[in-house]
Amino acid sequence: MLDMSWGEVMLIGGVALIVIGPKDLPKALRTVGQITRKLRSMAGEFQMQFNEAIREADLDEARKEVDGIRKSMSGMSGSGFNPVQTIRDELKGAIESREAKAAEPAPTEPPLPAPPLADLAAAEPAVAPATRARSLADAVADLRASEAAAGGRYDVRRPPAAPPAQGA
Repeated sequence: MLDMSWGEVMLIGGVALIVIGPKDLPKALRTVGQITRKLRSMAGEFQMQFNEAIREADLDEARKEVDGIRKSMSGMSGSGFNPVQTIRDELKGAIESREAKAAEPAPTEPPLPAPPLADLAAAEPAVAPATRARSLADAVADLRASEAAAGGRYDVRRPPAAPPAQGA
């Protein structure tokens, strides 16, 4: 407390015993204890009042912030802030804009001009008809035929079987 060692306390006790006397020493120690208790209670009350004043100051600041937020929210809309209504309005606007886009006719692009047949023949190398690339429709038709031949179960890991011979 006052950073005294036991030796210093014993020295003060010895001096007090000599100065005050053995008869009055217990009475003097009781008085010192009562004064110490009063000082501690006064310090505790002061600390409690100080903490309460700090809390009130913080509450006043918080009240001011909340009032400012309320004022700004009431300025946003006349009846107060309503997040549900805001979400409804945004969803309604999004749906209406999507419906408007769906109702618009699709923009038509002019068809690409077909290249002259002479250019096509010159650009394509001579390829045997068996190795020529098939169209997507031909590939789908072949896939469906092989599924039908396999009983509706087509395994994508195995290549399709050769199509059945015509007229056999």
